[in-house]
Order: sequence, then C-alpha cells, then structure tokens
Amino acid sequence: MSRADDLLDALPPAERALLDDAPAGEEYAVRPMLAVLSDRREFDDGWIFERKLDGVRTLGIREPDRIRLLSRTGREVNSSYPEIVDALGHQRCRDFTVDGEVVAFAHGRTDFARLQQRMQLTDAEQARASGVAVTYYVFDLLRLNGRDLTRLPLRTRKSLLRRALGFQQPLRFTPHRNHGGARELDEACAHGWEGLIAKRAGGRYLPRRSSDWLKLKCAQGQELVIGGFTEPAGSRVGFGALLLGYHAEGALRYAGKVGTGFDQQTLRRLRTLLDARSRTCSPFAGPVRERGAHWVRPELVAEIGFTEWTRDGMLRHPRFLGLRDDKRPEDVVRERPVRG
Repeated sequence: MSRADDLLDALPPAERALLDDAPAGEEYAVRPMLAVLSDRREFDDGWIFERKLDGVRTLGIREPDRIRLLSRTGREVNSSYPEIVDALGHQRCRDFTVDGEVVAFAHGRTDFARLQQRMQLTDAEQARASGVAVTYYVFDLLRLNGRDLTRLPLRTRKSLLRRALGFQQPLRFTPHRNHGGARELDEACAHGWEGLIAKRAGGRYLPRRSSDWLKLKCAQGQELVIGGFTEPAGSRVGFGALLLGYHAEGALRYAGKVGTGFDQQTLRRLRTLLDARSRTCSPFAGPVRERGAHWVRPELVAEIGFTEWTRDGMLRHPRFLGLRDDKRPEDVVRERPVRG
C-alpha cells in the first residue's frame, strides 16, 4: 500500500464517503475554481487566508505515464515551465492533480512583468536558459491515487497536500493563516503584496467562480480586452495607447485607454501583434472618440492596474502590467466587489 493510500485510509469515515473515483489514464482536467472580488473585511473562524500571488494559475497533473501543466483555459504549458514538470516527476506519489500559481520574483516580490518573459517561451531549452526563475506555489490537491478529493473540505485537502508531496524549489506549499481581516490585509499591502485570498475552510472545490473564495485586493486591477490603439506621437515607437473594454450584455463596452507601463521592446512587440489583428470597424458597442484610432479584433487580453472606476465607467490612472494568455477574451467582464 502506498503512502497516499495510507493518507486516504486515515480520513474519518464521513470524509472517506465523499471520495469519488478518478483513475489515472482517463481525462481528468477540472476547470480551476475562481475567486470573487470582495470588499468584505470581517471574517469568522470558518475562513483561511492565503497570499494573493501575481502570477498565472496552473493545474499540475501527474499520472504514471505522463505529466501535464495546464493553464486556466486548458492549454498545455509544459514547455514554458520544464523545471516544474521535472519537480512533479520527481515526486514519490505518481498519481495526483494539484492547483497552484506559477510566479517569478523580482526584488523579493512576485513580478508579473518578469513572468511574461517565461510565458512567451514555448521551447523548453529556451525556457531553461532564459535566466528567469519560476516557482510553483501549490495550494490545493484535487486528485490522489485515483480518488477525486474535490468534495472534501478545504482544510482536509490542504492537510493531504502538505503530507502527500515533497516541496523543494521550484515547488512550494502555499502557507495560510487561520485568521484574517482588515488588519491582516493592511499588513499584506504594507509588504507590497497583491492582497489576500479568503477561502471558506470547509468548502468544496468547485470548477467555477464562487464566493467561497474571495479576492481582497490592495489595489484595483483586472483583465481587459484590447479593441484598438492610437498612433504614437513624438519619439515614441509602436503605438500611443491601447483602447480597452470588457464584455457586458453581449457587447464589448469601452473602458478607456492606457498609455503607460510599456518599455520600448513591449511597444514594438505589441504593435506587431496588433497589426496582425487589424480590422476596419470598431469592436466596441458605443462610440469611442479617439482621434486616429486603429481597430483590432478583440483577441488579446491585458492585465491593467488602475486607481478606480469613474462614474461613467472609465478607468482612472490605468497602467499596463502585461498580456495574459490564460483567460479567454469573451470571459472578460468588469469585476464588481461583492458586499458583506
């Protein structure tokens, strides 16, 4: 009997009854559970709190005959992060599925812009030689030795995760606190974190967005779709600003433009991507009053930081953080915090 079997057999009878079959060799690719933006700041003891990491969600699937890393949209990313594939392959347990976040660090903080340098690489040798180290912070265990764990309480899944796998760089167990609220969020923000993720400790793993997981952010930010751009002025290269939007009621709504957060290389690279998606008419539902605007097919998703939404639904002080290839454009909507 394997150590993983011992761990499952040691569960209380009521929790063992929640296990379902999920044998290796069959397709088992659960959609990731997603958090809801929230302004809630008071919590009881039924919640745990993890650091909000500035990276990309990734499912790690280990089976006896193969290893897969899957993005949030189900795209295989093994070649982008070969050292993580190696780390999963070196585990004594040969049959599991984990959920986590791939990050890159700069000056002691997770840095999405630095991670971009790895996300763009699809050749394993180039990824290894890139000079950008990545870490896979694992926070959930969905399958173990042919058993589906998603109906178990979160605390139980995290306990099994800590004991079932070994954690050496680049694989890390995501620590959590048992208490959190406004003070803990303030401390996280003071350390330069993105914020906290509050998770219902007794909750199941649901393959959808759920208020059992709440995003408590230090600053505003979300994904937005690129629908056009303006020409550069003066000595600037590439373009002047990106024209951004989000989906609402079946249409792409204009949310403003972003012209900061780019270096020269990014400006040139993005212009090439934009030109390849050129179209003659605006993809936005309403009028966009930008002189000399160029329109593109709304296929690219950008991560944007900003201070707030204006009353008329525009971004205030936006800044470009990077492109995201782990979210479909049609899934981009305006995030609104849930209350209470």
